[in-house]
Amino acid sequence: MSHLFPNAQPRISAPFRFDIVGSFLRPETLKHARQQCSCGDISCADLTQVEDSEIAKLVEHQKAVGLHAVSDGEFRRTFWHLDFLSALDGVEEVDAEKFSVQFKHHNVRPKTLKIVDKIDFSESHPFVEHFRSLQKLAGDTEVKLTIPSPSMLHLITNVRATDYVAIPRYENNNQQLLDDIADAYIKAMQIFYQLGCRNLQLDDTSWGEFCAEDKRKAYQERGFDLDQIAKDYVYMVNKIIDAKPADLAITMHICRGNFRSTWFSSGGYEPVAETLFGTCRVDGFFLEYDSDRSGDFKPLRFIKDQQVVLGLVTSKSGELENRDEIIARIKEATQYVDINQLCLSPQCGFASTEEGNILTEEQQWAKLAFIREIAREVWGE
Repeated sequence: MSHLFPNAQPRISAPFRFDIVGSFLRPETLKHARQQCSCGDISCADLTQVEDSEIAKLVEHQKAVGLHAVSDGEFRRTFWHLDFLSALDGVEEVDAEKFSVQFKHHNVRPKTLKIVDKIDFSESHPFVEHFRSLQKLAGDTEVKLTIPSPSMLHLITNVRATDYVAIPRYENNNQQLLDDIADAYIKAMQIFYQLGCRNLQLDDTSWGEFCAEDKRKAYQERGFDLDQIAKDYVYMVNKIIDAKPADLAITMHICRGNFRSTWFSSGGYEPVAETLFGTCRVDGFFLEYDSDRSGDFKPLRFIKDQQVVLGLVTSKSGELENRDEIIARIKEATQYVDINQLCLSPQCGFASTEEGNILTEEQQWAKLAFIREIAREVWGE
């Protein structure tokens, strides 16, 4: 029992008291192999071998640091979201003049998505094989699968894009598009579940944008009804939740951007809190709270029975936070959410793109060991 919070209890299902968002810094051997493969110096099969080897090491490292569920670190991806979305049926990755959002001080390689046919999910999607492989490497340890939220496909193609032209199926029929996206995700969820997935995380930067006053203003000036879009995005996620098996945990990570330790959105959760926290029936929210860009805990008053994973420890720098300050902030959050609905994690992954954030692998693991110790102290985890 915790002496800090006498009623605090550990958890045996996702999200866990000590948890992660999912991505890890790519080792140099993997970066080099990816570069060789893109230049044609080694085959795709050679690259897969390197990926398998590095993911096996990563899995062991995650187990050693005490994680209850392990990810593949997104080692097989270039981007946290485009690799999954572009492999959906009916979606194509296309070159763009510039990336769809602007990060502070850094430019991202310009790629975007286009809807060219009915949205669907097939078993030939590369992530199916990726998951099978991770399951084998993880052994008896639970596997955590991270994929972009369904709202990201709509956001990138319909909201961020200024040149969206609907295919006939979706012309003047946004509801059909929302339903097709949700149905594709339900298919994906069912396939992953059959393969053994019990821990699925939806990564989402749309809510981070809708928290930012400058982005809200820009979208509203283009004629978007952001309150309706927020309801549409919750509708898609809840449709997936309604179809999920009882023993599958589905969580959502909300992000304000993470590329080489930079960001692209700023603002507290208040503009979206009532719709998102009050009506989205995920099992838990992974929330960024590592800087004043995320605002205060007051929007958590809208949380119902979801777990809230506080991202109080930054993944953007290697410097360790102050333990007492982190515990004080957990205590502050208990004004709005019970201690047994709170968990702790980094605020984001360590490498949302293959470039990774600006810290070392040693610092990355030190961050996780630090979080584990606090989780043990607070919840007896």
